[in-house]
Amino acid sequence: MERVTLTTERLELSPPRESDVDAIYAACLDADLQRYTTIPSPYERHHAEGFVTKTREWWDAGSETTWAIREGGALVGMIGLHGLGRGSGEIGYWMARTARGRGLLTEAARAVVEWGFAPDGARLERIEWRAVVGNLPSARTARTLGFRFEGTMRRALVNGAGRRDDGWIAGLLPTDERVPQPWSVLES
Repeated sequence: MERVTLTTERLELSPPRESDVDAIYAACLDADLQRYTTIPSPYERHHAEGFVTKTREWWDAGSETTWAIREGGALVGMIGLHGLGRGSGEIGYWMARTARGRGLLTEAARAVVEWGFAPDGARLERIEWRAVVGNLPSARTARTLGFRFEGTMRRALVNGAGRRDDGWIAGLLPTDERVPQPWSVLES
């Protein structure tokens, strides 16, 4: 698959590069990222180096698209569509602690979703979102994008430390209205 760069009002989403290794490493030392994502825990610099290499391989194979989220040229997060094939994929993302709470993730994710469904993009028929139960910031982002909550999967998600957790799942179709949806799990 050809690598693409996406742009929004404030952001550039481009494939990770070697010059991002230090920023990826620093961001991934965050305990919340290690708890709620599949990044290795404990996280070491060689993990960031290997990740950048893997992203190129995933793009080339067409199995995954991964973008560094850049604000003013600085890496502030990562986002991608994983498990591509059979017309669907799963969105995954993280933001550096210093970039949270400013709407950057929602802006980036909106661009990725639109590209994922676009005829000149990935041409997906469904995008899934999954998160560890309790990861409310991730759930709020997915809800804001219009993902429909579909349920809780028991002990279905494994984080980078090998811990098995219950997971939430939601889905989005290209025909769905992209407006916030009510999720009872966010009101409890």
